[in-house]
Amino acid sequence: MTKQLADTSDLSALSALAPELAATFVSIASDIALVVDSGGVIRNVALGEAGLAPSAGAWVGRSWADTVTGETRQKIEQLLQEVRDGGVSRRREVNHPSAAGLDIPVAYAAIRLGEHGPVLAVGRDLRAIAAIQQRFAQTQQEMERGYWKLRQAESRYRKLFQVATDAVLVVDALTTNVVEANRAAAQLFNLTPEALVGKPASIGIDRNSRAAVEELLNTARATGRSAEIRARLVGGQATISVSATPFRGEDGLLLLMRARTIDLRPASSEASATLADFVERTPDAVVITDSSGRILMANPAFLGLCQLSSEAHVSGQPLNEWVGDGQHALAAVLSEVKSHGITGPRGAVVRGGQGRTVAVEMSAVLLDDGDQECLGFTLRQVTHRPADSLQTVDEFVAAVERLTGQLGRLPLTELIEQTVDLAERHLLKTALDRTAGDGHAAAALLGLGHDRLLDRLDRHGLQPSGSPTSRLLN
Repeated sequence: MTKQLADTSDLSALSALAPELAATFVSIASDIALVVDSGGVIRNVALGEAGLAPSAGAWVGRSWADTVTGETRQKIEQLLQEVRDGGVSRRREVNHPSAAGLDIPVAYAAIRLGEHGPVLAVGRDLRAIAAIQQRFAQTQQEMERGYWKLRQAESRYRKLFQVATDAVLVVDALTTNVVEANRAAAQLFNLTPEALVGKPASIGIDRNSRAAVEELLNTARATGRSAEIRARLVGGQATISVSATPFRGEDGLLLLMRARTIDLRPASSEASATLADFVERTPDAVVITDSSGRILMANPAFLGLCQLSSEAHVSGQPLNEWVGDGQHALAAVLSEVKSHGITGPRGAVVRGGQGRTVAVEMSAVLLDDGDQECLGFTLRQVTHRPADSLQTVDEFVAAVERLTGQLGRLPLTELIEQTVDLAERHLLKTALDRTAGDGHAAAALLGLGHDRLLDRLDRHGLQPSGSPTSRLLN
């Protein structure tokens, strides 16, 4: 800068024209121009058509540094020092306070007119640029918020989907045999949960993939860290993702082995939409809690059971506010899933508004979520049936077998009449059980008129309302 103006005395002739030069600069290339004396006091102000600051005319006679905000005052002092030392300054941005309460950002550059002449400072109004920058920053922040909301939503759906659909096996770390399995595992490996217990964890895995699964389990046991691989099911019918996470149970070290088919994992926006659609539409209630049982997320089916309109009503609240029964099923499930990694279906109730309760089957599984221990719950609504309804078929069969034992003792026509009587009684009782004792609904189910049904019920000693009689197939 000093080389460009090595002989500042050449500009001395312009000193007397400083006000005119200021006005000229404003008219062609700037928004404001100031003439400042050697003491830093403003002697002349020229404003452009935009009128940077109507009160700027009152700056005459004031120190230039006094017209800016406190945090930018030092920049004015540095600018004046540069002019004194080299005759010209670099561009600096400062803020002028305004009567409206908003600071006015201005970028100044200055030049000294001769060795002892005044300083001519030319400024550009940065408000338009600042507004663009602010809008850009706000847009960027909104995009980032939208991005993270999308990521959080995808993570939420992925976890809920995982709880609802993942095959889970609890494996003994030493023997690598299955200790317990959930329904999804039974479906994936085409075996009942009971049949999986005691089998090697690699059961159902194609022989070419078994070595990799066994190595996965051994690595998880040895390192204490979770790991994941891909494998093929028996017969090569599907590729699955298999992960193993070690955890300490009551009986020693266990491994939580999870399996899911690859095409169920969200890998695109279309897959994410499918996953979200499943979580939103599945009839099974799915809830994820922290280790203490406080709800982190829940799907619409759970909110529907609780008769709530928004997930915000349950987030952060204890699950036992809505789920439990007289036997403290939830407390038992929490304890068991922490100790064993998984629990099989057990009866519980969900409490809604106005004393409404819904019977459900509740299962739970331990979730690996980094350093945070989470628990995933699935609650499947069960159709209400009296406790003895599951025994009616066996009782009917036993009664028919007793009649069969009368062959040779009773005529065939009498045996047939008694069999028809037993069948009618059994069907009437089943209809009452399925309709919770509603006579009209039972009549419709049987295709009978209500009066005809009452006659038949009376003949068999059955009642159409309340709990069905326990007398059956005597």
